[in-house]
Amino acid sequence: MSLINKQNTSEKRLIGQFIEALQGLPNVHATLDQLEPATPTGNRGPDARIHLQAAGKSFILLIEAKKTVYPRDVQQQIWKLRELIRGEIPSVGEGESKLLLVAESISPGAKELLRSEGIGYYDGGGSLFLPAKGAYLYIDKPPPKSMSKSIGSLFSGRRGQVLHALLMHHQIWYGGKELAEQAMVSPATASQVLSELERFDWVESRGQGPSKERRLKEPATLLDAWAKHMEAMPPQGFRRYYVPAIKPEALLDHIGTVFAVHGIEYAISYEAAAQSYAPFLTGISQVRCRLLEDPAADAALMALNARVVSQGANLAIIEAKSSGELLFRERIHEIWLASPIQVYLDLMRSEGRAKEMADHLRKERIGF
Repeated sequence: MSLINKQNTSEKRLIGQFIEALQGLPNVHATLDQLEPATPTGNRGPDARIHLQAAGKSFILLIEAKKTVYPRDVQQQIWKLRELIRGEIPSVGEGESKLLLVAESISPGAKELLRSEGIGYYDGGGSLFLPAKGAYLYIDKPPPKSMSKSIGSLFSGRRGQVLHALLMHHQIWYGGKELAEQAMVSPATASQVLSELERFDWVESRGQGPSKERRLKEPATLLDAWAKHMEAMPPQGFRRYYVPAIKPEALLDHIGTVFAVHGIEYAISYEAAAQSYAPFLTGISQVRCRLLEDPAADAALMALNARVVSQGANLAIIEAKSSGELLFRERIHEIWLASPIQVYLDLMRSEGRAKEMADHLRKERIGF
């Protein structure tokens, strides 16, 4: 089967799925008036023309079908859709013509842009937006797995380190090599992440070829997306300890002193770090810490007289596999703290008043 035929088959299936979704709504009736397959030259009308009756009104839906849509694609698609409606000659009684983009997956940012332009959409996850007078339809569902996987992969592992670097220095123009060095990743990984961010329209670029540079232009949007991803993650795993005979307010200094003596690489995060960056609570009962795997780590914990517990822990350890997990840590009052970005993201997947602390930290220290 040729690529064109495969594309047509996928489009037909998606358009059929869209019609079924419309038929499943109360007081809605939809019929396929026309299915216009794409041609190699692109000289065609709409991919489909659907007659819709809803709430006693008639509409003609002019459909453009795509596989995936990102913010970078939206302006081009809007131009195509408006060309379709300019070429439309409705028959008597057919009602108002409405533009609608159908795709396997549409990114959240692309959906927002389409809504702002008054253009409808439907994706493979079942989300539907149709802005018509007297028949306004809006169904918001989680993105399909393909889009969720694409977005989620940005926020994990070494790709997440690239985002971390961009957020920490969002005003800096980076070449791929410089960004890779900052993020402690390969140039190929940095390039892949930058290309993906371009699809989401979260970076701007200047220059061409080897001298091309990019800068994050939507740091708040990127951080919001990452935080939303973290909120959906299961609670983080910890090794839990109790350090006896020490007051909570003195535990942080004690940990810093002992870890320094043993040459341990670490970064305090969660509430204890947030409290150091931007005081919010009257007291902290537990210190949570990322600890780089090291043979000396067990000796340091023994020096703290820390014992493993299942309840009542005042020290929680997250095992870090590489120094990349400690990126951009800051030394404040002889204590190594995780970066404000990392602390914010950790708090967003935590419990209790953690999210309140996260909001306070973002306002007071992160600033976007």
